[in-house]
Formats: sequence, C-alpha cells, structure tokens
Amino acid sequence: MRALITGASSGIGRDMARVLSCMGWELFLVARRADRLLEIKQELGEGVVCIRCDVSKEDECRKLYEVLKDKELDMVINNAGFGYCGEFVSSTLENDLSMIDTNIKAVHTLTKLFLKDFVSKNSGRILNVASVAGFMPGPMMATYYATKNYVTSLSRAVSEELKEMGSSVTVTAFCPGPVNTEFNKVAGVSFAAAGIESKTAARIAVTDALKGKRVSIPTVKMKLLRFGVRLLPDVLLLKLCSSFQQRKNH
Repeated sequence: MRALITGASSGIGRDMARVLSCMGWELFLVARRADRLLEIKQELGEGVVCIRCDVSKEDECRKLYEVLKDKELDMVINNAGFGYCGEFVSSTLENDLSMIDTNIKAVHTLTKLFLKDFVSKNSGRILNVASVAGFMPGPMMATYYATKNYVTSLSRAVSEELKEMGSSVTVTAFCPGPVNTEFNKVAGVSFAAAGIESKTAARIAVTDALKGKRVSIPTVKMKLLRFGVRLLPDVLLLKLCSSFQQRKNH
C-alpha cells in the first residue's frame, strides 16, 4: 500500500507518516522543508520517499501529480495548511492569498487530479485535513475558518457523489478541534481549549479514512460542538465564536 502525505515535515502530517509506516505502507512525503523531511525519513527507514514541494504553487502541485501518477497510490492525504489569528483588516493580502492557495487551492488540485485516477480503478482513499472550524464562521480567524469551510464542504459533497456513483473510492474530511502542533506558533495563538496530542489525532484520522468515513471528528467534545452549532442562530453563533477567539493569547 502506498500513500502521499503533504505537510509531512511536522505535526499531524508527520505523525500520520508514523502511523502508516507502522502499518507497512510505502510513503511519499511532501513538504517545503527538505531538512525536516530527511529527519522523518531517517526515523522511519526504508519505504519512504521525500519530495520537496511547495503546494501553495499550482504548477508544483501539477508537477507532483506527474511524478506520482504512475506510482499506484492507495491514499492521498492533503494535510498541508496554516492559519493566522487577528482581525481581517490587520492581515496582509499576501498572507491571506497564500493561505487560500495552501489550504484550498492545493487541496482542490490534488484531490481533483488523483481522484480521477482512483475512480478509474475504483479504489483509493482521499483524506483531507480540515477542522471543526469548517462548520462555523470565525471572527478573528476569518480567512482560516473560511478555508476549512471550503475543504469540509468539498469533501462531503464529493463523498456523496462517489456514493451515488457506486464507487468504492472514499473522501474523508478530518475535522479536529485544537491539536498540539506547530500550527499554534505559526497562527500566533494559544488555544483557550485544551488540545489533543498530534499522534492521537493522526491515528484517528488514518483509521477513519481507511474505514471510509465521510467526516472524522476525534473527540466527544468536538462532536457535541458540531451538533450545537446547528442549533444556534447566526447572530449568537458569531458572538460566541468571536468571544472564543478573543480569549486566545496573541
């Protein structure tokens, strides 16, 4: 079995690599930081191929597909992504667009390209790392929440299309709450709610994707949050989300 993992140099992506490696999978690990990829390759040993690639650039996503399209992949994990905490007017347009390119455009591009191959052979798993943020608006992290809304919505919709086609291919949206990774440092936040460990999140995500689940939410608290979001009027939901974000330390 073979898997591609983007954003594999740290956090959940790195721990997903560990989970799949322990299961005997061959791995193609992708990230911008070649030195960090080398570290995980040395840790995991044989069966790991490292590819330096900036998935925020469309041409590099297309080149990545060309390199791997004949490798008979069984799973594609779109994990690369980042966030920013602050008022929408305070973030630079360049940062916002880079986030959109990484969190949305790369996920869309790689899902589209590899999914066509998976459907042709009627076999394969797509795992898109989204967030519980994908079910709600996010004042103070407006762009990040919007990107995760896109990933969650796209994954669920394509999953239903595949089901109606009678295809064996599945798409899973992994929607955790806070996870203890480098994301916090990059986004400039300290989560008000306690996060789960990255290795726990990775194990649950991989397990649920292999089961073909449409949406994977790793904790009871986050599952209850998703349910509660459906019941709240928009005005109250926005106020609560804004209050929660402002409790984070910048």
